[in-house]
Amino acid sequence: MDRRVTFWALYLPPLLWLGVFFLVPLALMATFSFHADLKGGLLQEWSLKQYDILLDKSDYWWRLGISVLIALTVALSATTLAYPVAYFLAYRAKVRASFYLILLLVPFWTSYLLRVMAWKIMLGSNGVINSLLLSAGLIDRPLAGLVYNFGAVFVTLIYVWIPFAALPILAALQRIDLALFEAAADLGATPAQRFWRIVFPLSLPGVLAAFFMVFIPTVGEYVTPELVGGSGGSMVGNIIRELFDGLNWPLGSALSMIMLVLTLALVALAVRLIDVRRLIE
Repeated sequence: MDRRVTFWALYLPPLLWLGVFFLVPLALMATFSFHADLKGGLLQEWSLKQYDILLDKSDYWWRLGISVLIALTVALSATTLAYPVAYFLAYRAKVRASFYLILLLVPFWTSYLLRVMAWKIMLGSNGVINSLLLSAGLIDRPLAGLVYNFGAVFVTLIYVWIPFAALPILAALQRIDLALFEAAADLGATPAQRFWRIVFPLSLPGVLAAFFMVFIPTVGEYVTPELVGGSGGSMVGNIIRELFDGLNWPLGSALSMIMLVLTLALVALAVRLIDVRRLIE
């Protein structure tokens, strides 16, 4: 009885928190997506009007496809660049591993907006990059194409997500038994062979976790495209924000639900196609 009471005492608070602040808003958004307008409140008759509007406007689907492509590219790039960082912390940093880990976590101590704004300042016409190029005599006038485009969005998002992606990879690397390296060395395996036959396969769960941890929130990203992408680098999250700001909640909710379903479908497909256990074996 005491164990059962303890279980529910620990289980109910996070369950209620998740229900109130995640499931209820999600259910409300799904309900709004089936409303013809905001008139009549939540009890009005359901309609597929908003989804019909989205089907007729190809610009929404093009922007959604661009957002998915950007998210895939950013997730792949951030995971690839984070892997050497995690590998260094796990096997090369040794006694200084804790210090380097703190350095990796330093960006978490500053505001997300400040980190994005820093890149806007660096890439701007009067920013650090243009100032260095001008002082070195490599250009005669500031480059205007460094900011307010998809390239700036790519660079900024990759920078933002590398520390996040490194953590699950580091956790996976630290779980690998070091005795496997000694056994492989005794059998004559080279360092490259030890990496590709032992380290990389056993770290794949962390790699996949890092990839999806970056991909899922990046699909709906709107802050970074708003600040460094401008009109030339906007994503579907910016369109959704504009719809809600314009009090077109039903259409914004419908587009949000489509984005959510598409993201979950891509994740489910990837998990089904990629059998981690088979890759490790």
